[in-house]
Amino acid sequence: MSEGGYVLEARGVGVRFGGVRALTGVDLGVRAGEVCGLIGPNGAGKTTLFDVLSGIRRPDQGRMLLDGADVTRRSPVWRARHGIRRTFQRQQLFGQLSVADNVLVAQEWRGGGGGPAADLLALPGRRARERERRARGERVLADCGIGALGASYAGGLPVGQARMVELARAVAVPPLVLLLDEPASGMSAPERDRLAEVVRRLADREGCAVLLVEHNVAFVMELCARVVVLDLGTVLAEGTAAEVRANPLVREAYLGSA
Repeated sequence: MSEGGYVLEARGVGVRFGGVRALTGVDLGVRAGEVCGLIGPNGAGKTTLFDVLSGIRRPDQGRMLLDGADVTRRSPVWRARHGIRRTFQRQQLFGQLSVADNVLVAQEWRGGGGGPAADLLALPGRRARERERRARGERVLADCGIGALGASYAGGLPVGQARMVELARAVAVPPLVLLLDEPASGMSAPERDRLAEVVRRLADREGCAVLLVEHNVAFVMELCARVVVLDLGTVLAEGTAAEVRANPLVREAYLGSA
């Protein structure tokens, strides 16, 4: 565990796109069992920071720590397999697969047991592992409120349901850290309530560290114990929802005075 008790931490992260500084000296961490919100105006650098945290983009400056270990040079695949999971602004489902198979795919990286021969011959151990994974997938879908959609093709789902499938896939194998990029976008009010319920359960019961980017400020303020505000690639403010809402710099840069 890094200083401050952070499971995942960015230290002094800087990213440039040519002559443009997308991030400058960003320090941010999230603790086990915590739901932390990341807000800010468009172009503030939120998604760029997520790309750095998940390993899609290597920072020009700074370090990334997972449980206190430097993972700055680790790949996105390595990070995902060691507990850092992510959803994206744009839906990234396997549209030609069923909802159940989308969740099953997320568990297959661990292997089926017995190697290729077990897969080809459908050996008993391989079949048992398959049943276990499908059963877990069913439980995860039910927990996300979409258990009835298992047989549906993912490509035909409305936005709100598709986002819940993405969430289910991200947590099919319990994560250490969950990065949610605009998870409530396109959701109805009941779907947002279900999303909040699932996120709270992951944090409270499973100790998952959750960091979410969301433009629905009311949703963030209600759900998150701590809120970090980015503006022009730097951390403008950090604190509880009440502290951030009352911060005059945040009100001027993002929330407005109403």
